Amino acid sequence: METPERARLDAFFRRITAQFPAGQAITTLVITHLLQERPAFLRAMTAVSTIGAVLPKPRSIHQPTLDTVRRTLPVHDLSRERFTDETQALHYLEDTAGGQDVVLVDIGGYFAASLDTLVDKFSGRILGVVEDTENGHQRYAALGSLPCPVVSVARSPLKDCEDHLVGRSIVFSTDALVRARGDILTSRSACVIGFGKIGRSIAQTLRAQDLRVTVYDNDAVKRVQAHALGFHTSASTTEAVHDADLVLCATGNLALRHEDFAALRNGAYLGSVTSSEDELELGSLDDLYERQPVGPQLTRYEVTGHYFYVLADGGAVNFVHGAAVGTYIHLVQAEILAATAALSHTRLQPGLHEMPAADRDTIARTWLRHFER
Repeated sequence: METPERARLDAFFRRITAQFPAGQAITTLVITHLLQERPAFLRAMTAVSTIGAVLPKPRSIHQPTLDTVRRTLPVHDLSRERFTDETQALHYLEDTAGGQDVVLVDIGGYFAASLDTLVDKFSGRILGVVEDTENGHQRYAALGSLPCPVVSVARSPLKDCEDHLVGRSIVFSTDALVRARGDILTSRSACVIGFGKIGRSIAQTLRAQDLRVTVYDNDAVKRVQAHALGFHTSASTTEAVHDADLVLCATGNLALRHEDFAALRNGAYLGSVTSSEDELELGSLDDLYERQPVGPQLTRYEVTGHYFYVLADGGAVNFVHGAAVGTYIHLVQAEILAATAALSHTRLQPGLHEMPAADRDTIARTWLRHFER
């Protein structure tokens, strides 16, 4: 990042943390994509908390950025297993922030499986969770009765800009990986599974690039919305993927299970918008399909009579090219900072929350002053 851009970004975050100051001393555990712009966000997080640990998402780590962050902050490895096992999760939290007031900053619902135990047995206090993604939002919502406040920014209007651009970057990276193999997608058939904000953006971008697009979502209302926008819709996952040359999964909630892969047409390309363990049950194919790398970020799955290609080993395709969405990402980061500060005031009751519209308006106005030009 060039010096003027870094200075402007730091000025933006200083203004945000001044507008949303922390109420008491807190420690944060921050799960994050560790990309090139992320140190500015982490510097801002230190203005509202003591960062007990940075936990980078494994498939979205920019090595020079990791090296930079490690010089000033504790960086720990992240895995689903660490926080799925309640005992392991509790031991980790005690070792990292024992006896402290803690806010968990999440991307993908990592803390959801052990949250009850952490809130009940941790030697300090879990003041709450801030969740960034739709996938994580769903994981916390599925818990029903939450033991602490969970502030989700996943459905914030400030995230719409990011989600739209993520959809476009997914298509860009997919096209680049396919072209690197000497193939093109233009005029072919595509299937998008999941018609949320990112899925809709993917479908619209694919159509703009002259692909024939079919949409499937298990929510009938979203299928109606897709149909109204002129997309062909299917009644099942199997039907949707059967004739598709390209399948992009954007549900955040296990789009393809073991039995679905057999429905893929020979030679189909398969990609995901989020982590492979959240979207594709690829592990179930280990004893059936032979895997062979056939190009950069491209793996061929083959069994007698059937083969298909998986992009980026099933991980989020856009992270192959840095997943850049410009300065719009800072709107969401600012809302995460504001939500972290709100939890530090301990005024929210247990349950799922969103930030107030007035706070979002303040963030938007601040962003416009710093980045509109």
